[in-house]
Amino acid sequence: MKDHVADDLTTDWVALHGEAFQGCRALVTGGAGFIGSHLAQALLTLGAEVVVIDDLSGADGTNLDPLRASAGGRLRVVEDSIMNREALADATAGAQLVFHQAALGSVPRSVEQPRAFHDVNTTGTLNVLEAARAEGVRRVMFAASSSAYGDAQTLPKVETMAPQPLSPYAATKVAGEALMRAWACSYAGGGGTDTACLRYFNIFGSRQNANSAYAAVIAAFAKALLAGEAPAIYGDGTQSRDFTHVHNAVHANLLAASEPEPLRGAVFNVACGQRVTVTELAQRMAQTLGRPDLVPSYLPERAGDVKHSVAGLDHAHAGLGYAPIVGFAQGLASTMQWYAAEA
Repeated sequence: MKDHVADDLTTDWVALHGEAFQGCRALVTGGAGFIGSHLAQALLTLGAEVVVIDDLSGADGTNLDPLRASAGGRLRVVEDSIMNREALADATAGAQLVFHQAALGSVPRSVEQPRAFHDVNTTGTLNVLEAARAEGVRRVMFAASSSAYGDAQTLPKVETMAPQPLSPYAATKVAGEALMRAWACSYAGGGGTDTACLRYFNIFGSRQNANSAYAAVIAAFAKALLAGEAPAIYGDGTQSRDFTHVHNAVHANLLAASEPEPLRGAVFNVACGQRVTVTELAQRMAQTLGRPDLVPSYLPERAGDVKHSVAGLDHAHAGLGYAPIVGFAQGLASTMQWYAAEA
């Protein structure tokens, strides 16, 4: 199996977060996956001890290979599911922080498999919270989703808007947010476990799996273009997204984890605050690869898809000090270089 190439985009995590995680023990659920492996890598760079639990259903484990080489014994990998409460309790032992990234992804897949999504994303989140509570974890950071906003017409999307999930996937993420808030309010007193919810907006970057029928749009477009094929767009292409490089998601998680004040399940948008249409995205990616001739094809829109999405970032900035550290253009260029090198 081919090893992953290195990401050419480097972020100085120490300059951003100092010694906040030095010697800290952190659990990353889904840590062998796309976002989770980036998060684990940043934590290791910052001097933390990291435990990853991942059943490898969405990744083959190679994302962790470069981390193992540089971890100096500070990385432990538990190949198991968050649905296995005994394995989860073992992985959580001694942890001060939990970064809960494990989930089944993809809106269309959730429409096909709603019960599986409920079991893993909702009951699995309950399992994580209970393991964290039993261990006295200081805070759980939850990978929430901008899909919670649904097709609300108001832009930008802000955290005070009522959730309007349009798919089973979105519903499970909203349920996870409710669990986070309820557990923080019920059990955080007296030094119990606090929580925070980070609503990711279309995260992309190196290590994102393109070899899936449910691949995210940038990964899917990259795979098609590098194969000399026109990218397929579901809908008319005017739908817009707030595409956000993975380092921004890592930064937001670290800010939430180190925030000294109780967060009590608060929700924070994680994005760039910039709208890009899907057609524009396809055109920019084709031009980057020198294939402007690969014009997108258009297919019927899919159930559960949202038309427009862009984040308001005022609340995240005020509450966490969050601002994007990697812009869309820079992140896309780096990501395209990575996919090209991987091809």
